Amino acid sequence: MRFFLLPACLLFAFAAHAAPQLDGPEDTPTSDKGLLSQFHQVRQTVVARTSDLVVTAIGFLGVPYKHGGNTAETGFDCSGFVRAMYNQTVGHLLPRRAEEQAAATQKIDRSELKPGDLVFFNTMRRAFSHVGIYVGDGKFIHAPRTGAEVRVEDMNGSYWQRRFNGARRVLSAQDDGKSISGE
Repeated sequence: MRFFLLPACLLFAFAAHAAPQLDGPEDTPTSDKGLLSQFHQVRQTVVARTSDLVVTAIGFLGVPYKHGGNTAETGFDCSGFVRAMYNQTVGHLLPRRAEEQAAATQKIDRSELKPGDLVFFNTMRRAFSHVGIYVGDGKFIHAPRTGAEVRVEDMNGSYWQRRFNGARRVLSAQDDGKSISGE
């Protein structure tokens, strides 16, 4: 039962957080293709993509860790999981290794994190040796280590807080310089 409760709670919290708030008719996109209308359409597309990414990742909770793994059938390691989620959901192929993923993405401040951004940790005495996907509310989803499964963890826990290396945002060429996660 707890396996269904956590994803359901996360999805509800994310949907409530990510849903745009429209106050009235002036906030509704109009049929004219004005700048405001285009902004709302881009925003909706970005929110939908980010939501899809996080929802897809949540769907892989419980998949076993496998060093070098990059599919649900064989298991995932941390960077294989992140790469598979972005490729499957957004169609964006990230590099294979965590440090390469860090180098290929835009550095952001921790205070700027949005669902879908990448979070990096020093877990092997080297920078950017572990990666996960930020899901919101200080939590991230990742494939942690041999013997474990894909799971959601709190970044504010002492282990992760001490090892936090930085946050990155994935930019997509088809977004013309706009990020997948809303900037």
